Amino acid sequence: MNTYAIISVGGKQYRVSEGQTLLVDRLKHGAGKTFQPTVLLIGGNGSTDLSPSATVTASVVADVKGDKIRIGKYRPKNGYKKHTGFRASLSEIRIESIGAAAKKKKESAKPEAPAAAADDHVKGMPKDYEGLTVAQIKEQSTGWNRPMLEAALEFEQAHGKRKGAIAAIEHALAEKESD
Repeated sequence: MNTYAIISVGGKQYRVSEGQTLLVDRLKHGAGKTFQPTVLLIGGNGSTDLSPSATVTASVVADVKGDKIRIGKYRPKNGYKKHTGFRASLSEIRIESIGAAAKKKKESAKPEAPAAAADDHVKGMPKDYEGLTVAQIKEQSTGWNRPMLEAALEFEQAHGKRKGAIAAIEHALAEKESD
């Protein structure tokens, strides 16, 4: 059995397999662009994963219009007739890859990436900072000293770019300045 995934695109869920094309509600991506939809489930070969770490890569083939739907209103004995039409704006997408296949391509293309990640660590950052969530950063930042806060802010601006974490660190820095 082939590997399949259940993805969420435009608020709707679709069961897809590699190489499949489907019509979805119009996407903001233009034709020819690739994107990674939200993956809800990966399955196949008798097993399923409800919290997948794998990714699905899809590309927009074209932006198209759907079939015309004719709407007619009629009230008997009053002479009231009204006709309108509607064509949905759709995007045709193709599923390029599912799961580990995309990861293998990335790993083979960049073998020195793990070594570079070790060099990205900013000196003076709090212990295990990379693993903290925004809520944990907000909670713990009040107890950090000024150099730790500056190092964490530098790391977020260069790598994480999490707005909530940056705001929490800047707030903690402002409180340290006022003290």
